[in-house]
Amino acid sequence: MSAVIRLRLDLAYRGQPFHGWARQPGLLTVQGRLEEALSLITRQPAQLTVAGRTDAGVHARGQVAHLDVSKDFWLSLSRGREEDDQLRAARLRARLEGLAGRGLNGALAVKQVSVVAGDFDARFSALSRTYRYLICDDPRAVDPCRLDIVRTSSPLDNEKMQLAAQAFCGEHDFLPFAKPREGATTVRTLHSFNISRPHDGIVQAIICADAFCHSQVRFMMGALIEIGRGKHDTNWIAELLAAGVRDQRVPLADGRGLTLWEVAYPPEDEYASQAAKAKVVRTLPEKSAL
Repeated sequence: MSAVIRLRLDLAYRGQPFHGWARQPGLLTVQGRLEEALSLITRQPAQLTVAGRTDAGVHARGQVAHLDVSKDFWLSLSRGREEDDQLRAARLRARLEGLAGRGLNGALAVKQVSVVAGDFDARFSALSRTYRYLICDDPRAVDPCRLDIVRTSSPLDNEKMQLAAQAFCGEHDFLPFAKPREGATTVRTLHSFNISRPHDGIVQAIICADAFCHSQVRFMMGALIEIGRGKHDTNWIAELLAAGVRDQRVPLADGRGLTLWEVAYPPEDEYASQAAKAKVVRTLPEKSAL
């Protein structure tokens, strides 16, 4: 078997027209479009591992994925013996974006392709993921050209939302704000949750955690929007976390306002150790009876 080269892909895309990241039969997805293009280019089945599987309608500015290609294919990208990995990567990036982005009107961008160490894992080596959520709560601020923002019919109290959001910070079982996957933990560590008004009529949320459960950010934002509308007080988040069960009163916020903003990684010599740490299934300690 030929030796393999591990490649990191830095990606950006609009949530429309994709049905999310994950490949689905008969539907246009980011993973499906990229893997089909890579299979044509490499003439081998391509399989991507991604940092965060975004839902339908969710955008990405800083998505990261990796895949392995044969060394023979990698060297075939050269046009001369003296070419280095950077030139090969640039050539592959251009071919991949041209093929995968065909007919999508700029909805998919391959920002960079780079050679990485063999123990780099786009999913498990990540230290953190950061998401941004945008809401327009004033019709005077509506910009029809923007596709990464959702509108609400009533003004929001962003200060109450910010106060309530602090209950999310720290290590918690986020089952009340997630669609759990069988056999997977819902324990996560949320590093920061900041809500502000960068402009009149615009509410922005920036959320950073080590990782997120399926639909976690959208459920958290759904709850905070309810608080911003005055339907619940600021301690509702803490109460839901303490209850530890799914609550049907928590709505799922529209995915169109959500963008995967950034994925952070440790230095190269810590890829393997971080991946091993991330693979440990976490649980919270049992609360002692009083």
